[in-house]
Amino acid sequence: MKLKIFRSGNGGSDTHYDVFTLPERPGLSVLSALAEIKQQFDETLTFRYSCRGAVCGTCGMLINKVPRLACRTQVSSLFHETGQAGLAPFPEQHNAVPWDPQSEVLLEPLPNLPVIRDLVVDMSEFFRHYRLLGPVFIPAGPAPDNERPMDPTAVKELEVYTNCILCAACFSACPVSAENPRYPGPAALAKIYRFHIDPRESRDGSRLLSADSPDGWWACRFYSNCAKVCPKSVTPNVAIGKARKELSSLPGHREPERE
Repeated sequence: MKLKIFRSGNGGSDTHYDVFTLPERPGLSVLSALAEIKQQFDETLTFRYSCRGAVCGTCGMLINKVPRLACRTQVSSLFHETGQAGLAPFPEQHNAVPWDPQSEVLLEPLPNLPVIRDLVVDMSEFFRHYRLLGPVFIPAGPAPDNERPMDPTAVKELEVYTNCILCAACFSACPVSAENPRYPGPAALAKIYRFHIDPRESRDGSRLLSADSPDGWWACRFYSNCAKVCPKSVTPNVAIGKARKELSSLPGHREPERE
């Protein structure tokens, strides 16, 4: 079993690919394979990880041209794939390298984000968009004596979006994020919608209005790559569609014109 890994110096300079061979065995994840390579062959190999349980979102990378979490991707499953998960084309930073998907696993840094070194990308821009939209709870009214009860139906709807672990897989696979640096990206917009539908939140509509611009809700073209690559089954495309429908129903509202 071979792993073909993108390598670069500080700041993504001096790029090339190194190939490492490991014995294939059941239960081997991509993250575990990377750890073995670092321990046995090249201690300079650089990648991120933390929880190893698909909770933190730290180990996101491009695996066989699809954004995924290395910790939950089994190496054995990669040799039985056909195509790229039905994804709409998106700019891949390193798409010219030849590789044999029947015998090699191709590992590259996430697209749409600057490379720091090897498989590590700079997430600053992703989180800048996220923080700019105010992803914090704004309660409606003063705090109650005990808790703010929620209907189970509302909880179920919220969980679709609260499951986001901010791994940036959706941002990396989004063709709009690649073309428009002002677009907040699927994760940030899904988070806005999550707070908008929270019954414990202020219901003044400001959440939807905060992204009511040509570069916000209305920039999405519904490629739906975001939902296809999300490791937690979050559906930003659905949230964006519902937000646009709700905004369109407001009296006197008009879709912002694109520049």
